[in-house]
Parts: sequence; C-alpha cells; structure tokens
Amino acid sequence: MSTDTVAYVEESEFDALLTEEKVVVVDFTATWCGPCRLVSPLMDQLAEEFQDSAKVVKIDIDNNKPVFKRFGLRSIPAVLFFKDGNLVESIIGVSAYEQFSDAVQKLL
Repeated sequence: MSTDTVAYVEESEFDALLTEEKVVVVDFTATWCGPCRLVSPLMDQLAEEFQDSAKVVKIDIDNNKPVFKRFGLRSIPAVLFFKDGNLVESIIGVSAYEQFSDAVQKLL
C-alpha cells in the first residue's frame, strides 16, 4: 500500500530509517481520515522536491499505534520532521505546502 512517491513504513522499519537518513519527514495518516487525503498530495510534492536531501514516508496509525503514541500524538494528519534521528518539528492538521517545504528547508 503506497503512493507513487511516498512509501508506507511499518513501526519495525521506523527506527532504522531514522538512523539511515539525515532528514526524515513522517506523515502519520489513516485511510478513514478525510483531512489526511488533503495532505497526501503535498507529501508527494515534498518527496519529489527534496528527493535528494530528505526521505518522506507515511505511517498508517491503525497498524502502528505504538509509534504514533510514542510521540504523544492525538490527532491526524500529523507530519513530523526528524534530523539526525531527532524530532525537530511537528505540523498537526492540514497546512499549506509552504509550511511543509519551509520546515524541510530549515533542516538542510
């Protein structure tokens, strides 16, 4: 289950991803979430724009509740930005594409 650009990752892959990639953007989502569908194309755009410098992934919260709870998240869509394995920024809810791209720019 993945889109053209942004792959879904499971909790088991998540920590390894944070150590392998310098900048990781994680879109916490669910199939039943309407606002998540608005964020999804923005994540595809982000993945394309920053394909050489950042890894953009999605996590389905229904299948990966522990990793969702680990970051104290209560609502989706929630996009978390990691640098060198550390959480540096979160954007909760639907936002403009510029907010997401600016957050990635700051980490590069």
